[in-house]
Amino acid sequence: MKMVMIVYNEAIDMEVMEILAACGLKNYTKTNAAFGRGNTSGTHLGNDIWPGRNNILYVSCQDAEARLILSKVRELRKTLGHEGVKAFILPVEEVT
Repeated sequence: MKMVMIVYNEAIDMEVMEILAACGLKNYTKTNAAFGRGNTSGTHLGNDIWPGRNNILYVSCQDAEARLILSKVRELRKTLGHEGVKAFILPVEEVT
């Protein structure tokens, strides 16, 4: 089992949620309005100097589903590039 964490510019929320739908996944946890800085996306602090915010999406799923999500995020990165979206796959050791 894996945990996929997707960090992305809030402006592309619809595109990221479409990835989940395309993968047939319905369960997730989303954190809206996260602040941060990325090499390609720049700084997002939600203020006048550093506008914009990020969302973080967590999806617990099977290994094959995690790879599918990662593949779809790669496709989105090719399409949007500088908008800022990254995915991380983390191991899930235990679920209670």
